Amino acid sequence: MTFETLNLSKINFKNEILAGLTVSMTMIPESLSFAIVAGLTPLMGLYAAFLMGIVTALLGGRPGMVSGGAGATIVVLIALIATHGVEYLLATVILAGVIQILVGVFKLGKFVRLIPQPVMYGFLNGLAIVIFMAQLKQFKIVEQGGVESWMSGHSLYVMGGLTLLTIGIVLLLPKLTKAIPASLVAIITVTCLVYFWGIETKKVVDIASVSGSLPSFHIPSVPLTWQTLNIIFPYSLIMAGVGLVESLLTLSMVDEITNTKGSSNREAMAQGTANIVNGFFGGMGGCAMVAQTLVNLDAGARTRMAATVGALGILAVILIGGPVIEQIPMAALVGVMMMVAITTFQWASFRIINKMPLSDVIVVIVVALITVVWHNLALAVLVGVIMSALVFAWDNAKRIRARKHLDVQGHKIYEIYGPLFFGSVTAFMEKFDVVNDPDVVIVDFKESRVVDMSAIDTLHKLTEKYAKANKKVILRHLSRDSVRLLENAQGIIEVNIEEDPTYKVMP
Repeated sequence: MTFETLNLSKINFKNEILAGLTVSMTMIPESLSFAIVAGLTPLMGLYAAFLMGIVTALLGGRPGMVSGGAGATIVVLIALIATHGVEYLLATVILAGVIQILVGVFKLGKFVRLIPQPVMYGFLNGLAIVIFMAQLKQFKIVEQGGVESWMSGHSLYVMGGLTLLTIGIVLLLPKLTKAIPASLVAIITVTCLVYFWGIETKKVVDIASVSGSLPSFHIPSVPLTWQTLNIIFPYSLIMAGVGLVESLLTLSMVDEITNTKGSSNREAMAQGTANIVNGFFGGMGGCAMVAQTLVNLDAGARTRMAATVGALGILAVILIGGPVIEQIPMAALVGVMMMVAITTFQWASFRIINKMPLSDVIVVIVVALITVVWHNLALAVLVGVIMSALVFAWDNAKRIRARKHLDVQGHKIYEIYGPLFFGSVTAFMEKFDVVNDPDVVIVDFKESRVVDMSAIDTLHKLTEKYAKANKKVILRHLSRDSVRLLENAQGIIEVNIEEDPTYKVMP
């Protein structure tokens, strides 16, 4: 039974509603923090949490998943926001949504399965470092003339102490109870402490106002020119890639936890639709959120209802809860986000690093470094996948073998082991002794496959070499796909393929 086939009589409304409310409370501080880190108004983060949440809850390919204003997508846009402003951000989010819809339409979502585990370790570790480093910005103050400087003295001690208190609550409370989200308790505790004791410290209201109304339709004020496209397209591509990677990996995680199957292509289109809506209604865009999805599942949610309730809960905060949210100390949000970074970091990668191949260790480090230095998560994943693919190709290239013997007719037989592809063609050619071989040479592919154009070209060259020596090459035991590949290349290559006997048995 899948989530989609559950009927109303089997829905646990209590679990779904409570899970949704819990999700909304855990998403609010994260959305606020990421928006502030990116230099946006907190309201843009909350709009993104509501719009991403409601659209993907209704249209997504995975009931139980939660989407919102995620840090992974906004981090890659910080440079654009700083240089071109909010209007270009909104245009970028819309274009990223269009790209994500196209990925779903052309059914490209399945390619997320090509991302190796070392790439994921590097991706998550790099993202965790970026999130953690971004929180340090909140320990700066803007002096007269717009000059930023680090806090010092009393203000630094208060900010640091409240941040440590927040981290302590988030760390220790789950050991006592998991009935209430630890991050929510930490934020409420620190806020009450600051409010009732009259502690002077930086608050959300010092950054921007949170109170607002329903999101209103707005076309981004950017010129419709090629220059604009040149500016936003690279960022859109990166955002779309990062958002889909995180969303589809979250989908795979939920599939494993629930032992059901989601639709990656439907999810890609839902993410794209949600980002387009964000761009036209003032949200900062986003993607699936791993932590909130796990909170949702742990609370017992199994349908689209919980994510819908969570999104509506955020809307309620925007409409009526703004004055309360504005009194939250920034130290509380910084502490929560530092814990998000700490839990996102894959500490297990250190425990198994001496058990991983050296090539995988290098991939983890390179992906993490690209993420931290350039804040380009899509580029980091792409480089990691390419590195892993090249290592795989090299390892397979070294594995090609040839066992040689003569049959009763005096023909030389080469039994090939391992795939014949661009990486192994050189080693393959070195196996043959054209000068000393008999007049008939049989190349047996029973334990091998002809994979690509490089392999076809190599067989053509091998045949030509023996032909010049007045000798004949016969290919035996080719797989069906290998035969089809060679047949498609007729006119480019002429080879002798031995017709294998087909044995039929009585039904």
